[in-house]
Amino acid sequence: TQALVPDGTGQALVVTGSTADDSTSTATLYEKGPGGGWTAAAGPWPTHNALRGWTADHTAGDLRTPIGVFRLDDAGGRLPDPGSRLPYDQDPEFAISGTGLSGEPLEGSFDHVIAIDYNRVPGRSPLDKERPLGAEKGGGVWIHVDHGGPTQACITLEREPLRRLIRALDPAEEPVIVMGPASDLAG
Repeated sequence: TQALVPDGTGQALVVTGSTADDSTSTATLYEKGPGGGWTAAAGPWPTHNALRGWTADHTAGDLRTPIGVFRLDDAGGRLPDPGSRLPYDQDPEFAISGTGLSGEPLEGSFDHVIAIDYNRVPGRSPLDKERPLGAEKGGGVWIHVDHGGPTQACITLEREPLRRLIRALDPAEEPVIVMGPASDLAG
């Protein structure tokens, strides 16, 4: 997994599922020390990802989470900034209602989010709709508050671990998320 992380990165959230079809996974925040070694700084936390698991070729509506290494540059949510060092966009547009893929209520899921830089323009609100790779490749892939079931493509964390992660991520450390099934991230 370390080989996948860019040289300038000092923080990596590693999210792994057991198999390519898992909709549950585990997240651990790692930080690089002065000697270059990585140590777990927070977690492990249980997470949900997409209903059908993971994919190396994500398309809109496939109900799979993209595999890869992506920057974490921007945060936001319906609720006030919990202490983020990333740019944070508080906006009522983060409100969501209805039910998830397993019938669970979605209300509050976007109280806090971190945008995963998959098919988005870094430096903009997570709500921004521009898709550099085209709309067919999907977008709006976030880390958001867990709602108790699988997602369409996002990663979820329980509310307090997500708030802790938002406070921990430091733009000076060029944070990334490394995500996918364990077999794809090995090495």
